[in-house]
Amino acid sequence: MIVNKSSNVSHRRGADVLLETLHSEGVEYIFGNPGTTELPLMDALLRNPALKYILALQEASAVAMADGYAQASGKPGFLNLHTAGGLGHGMGNLLNSKVSQTPLVVTAGQQDTRHSISDPLLYDDLISIASPAVKWAQDVSNASQLPVLLRRAFHDANAAPSGPVFLSLPMDIMDQLTDVSIGEGSDIDRRAIGGSLPRLAQVLAQCTPGKLAIIAGDEIHTSHATAETIEVAELLGAHVYGSSWPSRIPYPTSHALWRGNMPTTAAGIAEILKNYEAIFALGGKSLITILYSEGPAVPEGCSVYQLSADVNDLGRSYATKLSIVGDIKASLTAFLPALKEATDAHRQRYRALISQAADERKYAREQLEISVAEKFSLPTIAPIVAAHEVVRAIGPDVAIVDEALCVSPLVRKFLTSHNSGQYAFMRGGALGWGMPAAIGYSLGLGKQPVVCLVGDGAALYSPQAMWTAAHENLPITYVVMNNQEYNILKNFMRNQAHYSSAQTNTFIAMDIVNPCIDYLALAQSMGLPAQQIRHAGDIAPAIEAAIASGRPNLIEVIVSAN
Repeated sequence: MIVNKSSNVSHRRGADVLLETLHSEGVEYIFGNPGTTELPLMDALLRNPALKYILALQEASAVAMADGYAQASGKPGFLNLHTAGGLGHGMGNLLNSKVSQTPLVVTAGQQDTRHSISDPLLYDDLISIASPAVKWAQDVSNASQLPVLLRRAFHDANAAPSGPVFLSLPMDIMDQLTDVSIGEGSDIDRRAIGGSLPRLAQVLAQCTPGKLAIIAGDEIHTSHATAETIEVAELLGAHVYGSSWPSRIPYPTSHALWRGNMPTTAAGIAEILKNYEAIFALGGKSLITILYSEGPAVPEGCSVYQLSADVNDLGRSYATKLSIVGDIKASLTAFLPALKEATDAHRQRYRALISQAADERKYAREQLEISVAEKFSLPTIAPIVAAHEVVRAIGPDVAIVDEALCVSPLVRKFLTSHNSGQYAFMRGGALGWGMPAAIGYSLGLGKQPVVCLVGDGAALYSPQAMWTAAHENLPITYVVMNNQEYNILKNFMRNQAHYSSAQTNTFIAMDIVNPCIDYLALAQSMGLPAQQIRHAGDIAPAIEAAIASGRPNLIEVIVSAN
């Protein structure tokens, strides 16, 4: 650091300005994997010990760690990648973050601009590479720009629709001396209250009791609006469904009105919605479909009402009777008095619907338990049994990060928690998110225990995350559901009668055998104790002990393919 005595203003390097600004924005962790272009930043960390660097062994893992941290902490995650190659490595999980609308400030080191004209090694157009996956991307061309661009990045990452933003950090800019002041952060209240709320209260109250469904989208979680959503549902006696492909389950799964998540095909969604006159969608992207099926997800005769902070999603896919832009929590708080008044005449009917829903829920749970009991003693653990025992062992409070697609729908059926923030899922759809995201989740929750459910195939995308879990000694239990195949793909092909695979029961590139993966050895090589479970009765005791240990560990559960 150099001090100009005439002005008493300190000169310091761009990397120090960056870290000072991050600290003022409340950043706790930098997630990354350093290379040569990041060395000025790594050196500056020695002079700025308030920020902790979380080392990932591959950039895709670094992105997912930051994503998990942002989702758990409610603050943007900050990460630093290694120039073009590292940004390329991270793109799959960066696209996950874009789809999940996770607020991230993504940076990457860039070659020294003084010899960029000679096409040096590691140099490429980072802005063009990053742009498809972020809200905006920009080069930093002078160290004095860092405070403004960083604060703009944190603001825009959080602004609806939230998501990643990108800054390119050239080496010479990180080493450049500047006397720029980092200034102060802005206090921005984004809780805009929607208009037409009294009108919305009237039209929802006019729906036939029992014929209105609420779709609880991810935005409820980010807006901290669970309590208000529960009150709306109870005032209307309305069944509550989760998104078809969720990032979170923002509604307590133990509540009488909870009906689980929507299916992932338009035909499956329509089969449910044909029983309702209207839906009230809280948050956008609630009815994502995966495989094509004939017809729209919202059937004729079912009206759509929406409330979201993302104006781009309102009326985007389905015509709506009324869509309102506004923060979920602030708007529902303003909405509730009008709704109470509008529904008062049918109060007894709504209460009866809640009681009926509780009875129906109890019966459905009993039927699930019967299904589990029927398969509990099979020689190979059935997926429904594995899901049941895992959820039973985890309990209602420990956070779950789920990327075990072979059991995910079943896991969600067994959840019974008052905690609306318990469950997280890979909404983006690109594998390799879960294992590193669990690290971010634990850090974002103050190093609380996390159970990460992961399929055997997904576990091979970012297994190096286990090293970081061991290095940071985080209480994460990795549960690998191993059926030694890409089961979802096989099942889809079996359902296509015209496929040769369905006719011959032969599948190319869908079996993880010859050789089989030794997940125990893989975990142990990265410092985690590991064990394998082959009997259903051993699942819950193993997971309970693993959580209680307070250490990172891995449990492999051998499950049947069907």
